[in-house]
Amino acid sequence: MTDQTAKKPRIKQGWLRVILFGLAFIVVTLLILFSALAGFVVGNADQLKKDPTRFMAGILQGDHLWMMVVLEFVVSLITVWVFRIFIDRRSMASLGLTPAGYGQESIIGFFTGPALLGLLSIILMLTGHLQWVDITPDANTLFISFGMVVLIACSEELVFRGYVLSNLLESFTGETTGLPAEGPSTDDLRRKGNFSGNLSSQSGKWVALLLSALCFAIFHFSSPGLTALAFANLFLAGILLGINYMYTRNLWFSIFLHLSWNFFQGPLLGSHVSGLTMPTLLQMEVKGDWLITGGDFGLEGSVLNTALSLIAILILALAFEKKYNARAQVNPT
Repeated sequence: MTDQTAKKPRIKQGWLRVILFGLAFIVVTLLILFSALAGFVVGNADQLKKDPTRFMAGILQGDHLWMMVVLEFVVSLITVWVFRIFIDRRSMASLGLTPAGYGQESIIGFFTGPALLGLLSIILMLTGHLQWVDITPDANTLFISFGMVVLIACSEELVFRGYVLSNLLESFTGETTGLPAEGPSTDDLRRKGNFSGNLSSQSGKWVALLLSALCFAIFHFSSPGLTALAFANLFLAGILLGINYMYTRNLWFSIFLHLSWNFFQGPLLGSHVSGLTMPTLLQMEVKGDWLITGGDFGLEGSVLNTALSLIAILILALAFEKKYNARAQVNPT
């Protein structure tokens, strides 16, 4: 154990560290965002006065969307690094960045996104709610879009699963976060309370997961086209993304799921991604009730996504519970 991982956090309560982290994240975001947008707004003052809504929506598209994504990544990386090193007094790797031993989880995460979105798209197409009207093959466009979804996945998973969920798990289960060099061993799983049978530990990890999912949904509150149903689906997405981390304390399942979900939904299928417009390969056209299609928010805002997300959460929760509890119980002493 290194000296750094042996040190105690400067703030004992994990939930308090999360609150302070959230406040710092907001402040840093606003400072950098306002600084970056100041010149752009000044140069487009007439357009802003004429149609503020369209002006702000335009910032979240095209080249300006790239700027926003890069800023989000920079803010996330800096804020997490500062809090993890100087407040938690642990390494960045302890957030769950070690890939060794988690190849299977990464593969499952990568294919879960396309599987759910593919099924959702097929249902919408068969019911006459969706069709693709054009295809615009452009390797450069796909590369740019892929770069954006990679940055989005890494930044948001680092924040909401890596920092927020890990600290909430520590606070509500009494565990300490720190990852082994390889995959989770029996002792690691037992120490993390995965099979201890302790009611507070078992229920505490779900409380932590639900709270982190709520934070994730609130983070997207300003997304264009957001509805109450879309917000609920974002909450479910937070659970789905964090379900594996609850057992493994490793980020690669959620990173690959987040990445594949956004890339398959937006750049490939042509849907809005959380209300944002990305360069796409297929041109999608939806019609009918927005409850079914998701409306301007995209497929994520559909009630069909609600049902599929609930099913996926149930299946993965049962699978991971069985897998990691069974592994831990091989040597319970």
